[in-house]
Amino acid sequence: MSKKPAEQVALQDWHRADIKAALEKAGWSLRRLSMAHGYTPGALKNALDVPWPKAESIIAATIGVPRHLIWPSRYHIDGTARSGRGERGFGRRKAVASTECKSITRSDACNVNCAGGA
Repeated sequence: MSKKPAEQVALQDWHRADIKAALEKAGWSLRRLSMAHGYTPGALKNALDVPWPKAESIIAATIGVPRHLIWPSRYHIDGTARSGRGERGFGRRKAVASTECKSITRSDACNVNCAGGA
């Protein structure tokens, strides 16, 4: 039988039931924790499915475990957040080369705006 490499096992996020159980052991529920921090009752449960650093920090502080250990797929080993955009590349849209390159000065812009009103 082959086992998964340790790195793959380490990158697996905690199961949502484990997070809820850890909160219960600490005397909290996601609902009560949300309301205690000024959010709607069901707000913090969104962090179980979608990256939300602020909510993850609240949950992690309550449990007493660093957030990068609870959600390793969302954070680098040093604890910095993986920004979805930075991990995928620069921006969402591809750059389009313009066929006309014209430098517009402030006076040109003023003339364009003023010409329309005269």
